[in-house]
Amino acid sequence: MKTLKNILLNASGNKLRLADIRYDEKIEEIVFRSDEIDWNELSDFDEKNNLFSGFSEVDYGDDKIIDGEFNLAIPGAIDPHVHFNTPGFEEREDFERATAEAARGGVTVVVDMPCTSVPPVTNVKNMNVKLSALKGRSLIDYAFWGGVRGDDFTNGTDVQKQINELAEAGVAGFKVYVISGMSDFKDLSYKQISQAAEWIKPTGRPMGVHAEDKFLVESRRNDFVSRNKTDWNYYCIARDVFAEEEAVKQIAKIAEQTGAKIHIVHLSSFAGLELVRAARGKGVALSAETCPHYLFFTQEDFGDEKIRNFLKTAPPVKFEKDREELWKGLSDGSLEFVTTDHAGCNPDTDKSSANFWEVYGGIPGAGHRVPFLFSEGFLKGKLSLEQTIKHLSVNAADFFGLKEKGKLEKGKDADFALINLWKSKIVSSDDMLSKGKYTPFEGVEFNATVEKTTLRGETIFAFSEMIEPDFKRGRFIRAKV
Repeated sequence: MKTLKNILLNASGNKLRLADIRYDEKIEEIVFRSDEIDWNELSDFDEKNNLFSGFSEVDYGDDKIIDGEFNLAIPGAIDPHVHFNTPGFEEREDFERATAEAARGGVTVVVDMPCTSVPPVTNVKNMNVKLSALKGRSLIDYAFWGGVRGDDFTNGTDVQKQINELAEAGVAGFKVYVISGMSDFKDLSYKQISQAAEWIKPTGRPMGVHAEDKFLVESRRNDFVSRNKTDWNYYCIARDVFAEEEAVKQIAKIAEQTGAKIHIVHLSSFAGLELVRAARGKGVALSAETCPHYLFFTQEDFGDEKIRNFLKTAPPVKFEKDREELWKGLSDGSLEFVTTDHAGCNPDTDKSSANFWEVYGGIPGAGHRVPFLFSEGFLKGKLSLEQTIKHLSVNAADFFGLKEKGKLEKGKDADFALINLWKSKIVSSDDMLSKGKYTPFEGVEFNATVEKTTLRGETIFAFSEMIEPDFKRGRFIRAKV
């Protein structure tokens, strides 16, 4: 048995309590050692230390003691939208390095996307290929999105059968694209998305949708390319707010008509958020997520040549109003959680073109999301402490049916991250453990750090010590609805 002593746990809102956690692979006991304390009494480092200096400690006998040094303990973070590329496009990213980077960022579970695996996870046979490929290659636990691709609607595949079998095999959800640039994972028409939603609904799983209108994006892109318009601003015009708004509008109708649980991935605009709010207000099962880059950057940042190509994603970041409103969406519960859409590459080859259409679109952000959200959300007053933790851990566990994860409670997996809310660190790509070492956050100071990450009772990352990574540690998690 181990005891993590001298930690702070969120009680509610911005209230905390001093506590110790006893655990092996599961949490066995949480011992509270103080009443609720408001964050304002702890926000100053010296005042915090003075406050806790008089608290008596508990004797835990023969337990192995780990000192939390009065840092905040949160449930191991869950990143529900990543592209870790194993097996498949491993010249860009792989599970070993991506999960090491995630662990460095306080993450203990990811939900990996189906489209950047070879073969894509669109049926159980392909899923088993992926499961086999990942044996001994993950530092953290992982679940899978299954996928529904346009190819399977046109080649005679029994798509409904594939969906049912993947659900039975434990996928957390099903990903579809309104527009896709991938030859092996083509987009669906709105009619096909509606049919897929009808088939997915009985499984209880969500359907995740990349929502940018194909006609609007492709017609503009083709026009710009034909006129040799290759600057970043033309890319952003092609994939503008209206392209997202039109797609979300159509998806909201499908959600209302079918009653399926539909989730908009990487939402980037205020207009899209308002459509999600309107649908939810009518009782429609439509949800959405956003990402750190949409909460921090705007299109003005494309003017910075040092990060311009690093910042390219689909959809692209939008404007100040969109950024502000997405924060409000997190605060009022209109957005379900924050994900990274982690998608790395070799920046020297894939992020170097002067033709912005040719630049690879993706950011390897698995290691930055947790300190980012505490720094830019909680510590700057945009979110409460409770909301921040929900958007990092709790909500995703509930949403995807990850029953053993997402909460610090007796009987749950002993997954936690220790967060130092009194220490700052400047983001440097040199610190990254992922294959692609680049980030648009280069040089940005986050006013929170991840000190330690524990998965099922074993420390897998510690800021202050070298820990040999055990890539046999990670396990596949079946989603349970």
